[in-house]
Amino acid sequence: MSRVLEETPQRLGISLEPLDDHVVIEPSDEETETRAGLIIPASAEAGCITGIVIAAGPDASGVEPGDKVLFPKGAGFDVRLAGTAVKVLPRAELIARVHD
Repeated sequence: MSRVLEETPQRLGISLEPLDDHVVIEPSDEETETRAGLIIPASAEAGCITGIVIAAGPDASGVEPGDKVLFPKGAGFDVRLAGTAVKVLPRAELIARVHD
């Protein structure tokens, strides 16, 4: 005899704390518009992309949560946190901070 429990599913709060010199970045979805008016999504561009640092390990010097940074497109590891795509990469793979 099987018994069915009726419970409301609980949403798990997920937190990712990077270790050592790793950072967690939420890549931006910025688009670029050419002079001719052609809109190129960030995912189509080669080279580097920007993102916002959402967490930094204790040894990740020079960056902190909230910084906008530039990094190579293929850098780090792709991770999904509660449906949001983020990148986890070592601090050394960051190229620059972006000041708007």
